[in-house]
Amino acid sequence: MTALPTGKADATATTHRTCPLCEATCGLTVTIGPGPGDIAVRGDENDPFSRGYICPKGVALGQLHADPDRLRAPLIRRGTSWTEVGWDEAFAEAGRLLAPLIREHGRDSVAVYLGNPVVHNHALSLYSRVLVQALGTGYRFSASTVDQMPKQVASGLMYGTELSIAIPDIDRTDYLLVLGANPMVSNGSLLTAPDLPGRLRALRRRGGRLVVVDPRRTRTAEIADEHLTIRPGTDALLLAGIAHALLEEGLADPGQATPHLNGLAELEDVLRPFTPDAVAVATQVPADTVRRLARELAAAPSAAVYGRIGTTTTAFGTAASWLVDVVNTLTGNLDRPGGVLWPEPAAGSPTTTGEPGRGRGVRVPGSRRTRVRQLPSVFGEFPAGALAEEIDTPEVDGPEVNTAAAGGTRLRGLVTIAGNPVLSTPNSARLGAALASLDAMVSVDAYLNETTRHAHVVLPAVSPLARSHYDLVFSSFSIRNVADYSPASVPRGPGELDESEVLLRLASAALGGGLSADELDDLTAADTARRLCADPSSPAFGRDPLELLAAVAHRTRQERLLDLMLRGGPYGDGFGAKPEGLSLDALEAAPHGLDLGPLQPRLPGVLRTPSGMVELAPPQLVAEARRLAEHLAELTGSPDGGLLLIGRRQLRSNNSWMHNVPLLAGGSNRCTLQLHPADAERLEIVDGQRVTVRSRVGELEADAEVTEGVMPGVVSLPHGWGHDDPAARTLLAAREPGVNSNVLTDEAPLDPLSGTAVLNGIPVEVRPVLPVVPVPA
Repeated sequence: MTALPTGKADATATTHRTCPLCEATCGLTVTIGPGPGDIAVRGDENDPFSRGYICPKGVALGQLHADPDRLRAPLIRRGTSWTEVGWDEAFAEAGRLLAPLIREHGRDSVAVYLGNPVVHNHALSLYSRVLVQALGTGYRFSASTVDQMPKQVASGLMYGTELSIAIPDIDRTDYLLVLGANPMVSNGSLLTAPDLPGRLRALRRRGGRLVVVDPRRTRTAEIADEHLTIRPGTDALLLAGIAHALLEEGLADPGQATPHLNGLAELEDVLRPFTPDAVAVATQVPADTVRRLARELAAAPSAAVYGRIGTTTTAFGTAASWLVDVVNTLTGNLDRPGGVLWPEPAAGSPTTTGEPGRGRGVRVPGSRRTRVRQLPSVFGEFPAGALAEEIDTPEVDGPEVNTAAAGGTRLRGLVTIAGNPVLSTPNSARLGAALASLDAMVSVDAYLNETTRHAHVVLPAVSPLARSHYDLVFSSFSIRNVADYSPASVPRGPGELDESEVLLRLASAALGGGLSADELDDLTAADTARRLCADPSSPAFGRDPLELLAAVAHRTRQERLLDLMLRGGPYGDGFGAKPEGLSLDALEAAPHGLDLGPLQPRLPGVLRTPSGMVELAPPQLVAEARRLAEHLAELTGSPDGGLLLIGRRQLRSNNSWMHNVPLLAGGSNRCTLQLHPADAERLEIVDGQRVTVRSRVGELEADAEVTEGVMPGVVSLPHGWGHDDPAARTLLAAREPGVNSNVLTDEAPLDPLSGTAVLNGIPVEVRPVLPVVPVPA
């Protein structure tokens, strides 16, 4: 890496880093010029994974860094006024606000919400756990329950851990069936693969087949061999129908996975109600098409079924996620090149730690319950859709109400980290009002947005270019095993702190200052070393933890933790035992990243179930299949003819804050309500007309976009908009605020196993906004 600018007029520097803005993990070349904001970003042609590919989000990193609305100093709110303060004062204020709540009402009176960017940032991923432990709260919420939690639950029950997600081997497959996903726009989700558009086109060029199932004609559907429309929320039924056809026609052949399977006979029994003819009525996918899909998947030399947010954010999201893997298994494509495989992350994961082939499995549902609806925890967190009610529902005297709850007390405090739940979670109007009633709210964020504007203290996050980067999470979803470490491309601004320092000092404040940030960090490193030395799969197994700590003593904070994890991981140098192995030193010497090879079959070693087997029919998922059969009978008996609302992904928009970056604002981003011409004609709506959209919990106005790109009976709004709060400071986004689709989403319905909100298939009414006719005097 070339040295950073020194301040001379002609000084420039070039660095290489991984883009942190989405799951694709593209390599970037960043050129920093002498002037403020003089930053150019292009694709890194020498990155072995992305090979120079870059999307508009990566190009915009320089503008994000220079955004005048991005916070650079801590803020304290007094009444409706904000004051910039120093870090010491901000942490003292945070401790002053949180400590009385914990002392008087218990640790469960304060909750934590973790936003999506946490998993894009290894400092936040590692140290948010320290903060949660310091607070001692059982009330943890995250963006997972408005996104991918059903896939984690299904994978955990089948394979043993919440990160045991089998990934489509897209570069080698002959047939890809995509449900509820738009990778041409999203660049992949739970599917880390730079240049997914190019990879999908390559699939077709080599003679493979791409089939897309979606209520909308997405960009992915446009390039597919076949696009099938489906009634929103019925993907699980379609998948059950495909699995039924595979079994009924004798096409099921799990192949090399067969010796590792439990529950095949029980699976046949629970799938019996889902005949192609029965599911056709509910899904609006013809029975002959259901059977044909089953035959095509079975006949392909290799095939993979891939489902994403359109399948997970439904009332049967966990069932759909399970049935994706059931179909992959029945067609012989589980743990097979060209099918679905498990990555082996360099820094370790639950699939690479513990006793290979056997483990404790997962506990679903969890043992804790929310106060109001008694909703169960999942992997230590509660449904994001329950956050508002846990704040605004008064406590009721009596042990029958509070004894089974996570703490039995109303939430009075909240810490948010890199999240904007007012725009991203259900019934956002209720949540916004609930946040305004909190006694204490502390936020770690780069912006004063629709959520953090309710905080009493805001602790700013640094620019992505001013922090180091390693993809701890997305390496678990990658189509190749790779490892990339990026040092900071630019120095932090005056007075700015790295997020590791922010979270550690906030944790120290929550503990009343009993442990300093450095002491908490030392404890975290010692715990990491102890776990490695106790892990039979680690090259450090049986070693003295102090020996490991001594080997990384020259490093601090997240770099020390990362070096421990790399050296004790599956490719690691074993702290000197394997000199050719991986370490942070090795990654620093490879600025373009290291390709560790294609995914390989990993059964049975990847499993962490108590039985050491793939559980095809765990009791929780069998119960979901029974519930799905009841739902099928309801839909078949009385199909609903109303409109159903679905979401929409846009290329330049991943999170709500991206609307405040000039290169990402406007363009293909349009916050319109898409509806089919037949529905428009029936409702007397013309293209561009203002319409009212109403659900059980709210209503909004939007501009109509009449298009054959959505199927009849379906309307679509993009997510992440609604930047009309005058108390927020995202001035560019406010010029074209759009509308917040989560005003319409309902917090009541959930996927019961995962606690995930239903964000697709929401019943709505749409009516034209009639012009106001003046009354003659």
